[in-house]
Amino acid sequence: MKNIITSKILFLFIYLLVASTVPAIAQDSPPDPPAGHGGTNDDPGGGAPIGGGVVTLLVLGAAYGTKKYFGSRREDLES
Repeated sequence: MKNIITSKILFLFIYLLVASTVPAIAQDSPPDPPAGHGGTNDDPGGGAPIGGGVVTLLVLGAAYGTKKYFGSRREDLES
C-alpha cells in the first residue's frame, strides 16, 4: 500500500513540474529592438536559455537517487 502512495506522490510531483514549465516554453520571443538602438543582434550562444532543462534533470536525478536509496534500505531491513 505504501508503494502505491509513493508512486502516486511521485507522479503528481512530476506532473506539476512539467505543467509549470510548459507555459515558460510556449511564450513568444521578444520583439526586435528598434533600428537606431546602437547594438547588434550577434549575441554569443544565440541567447538560448539552459536553466529550465538543467533544473528538471537535477530534480529528476534527485528523485531517482532518493528512490534507489530508500529501496536499498528497505531490502537491507527485510533481509
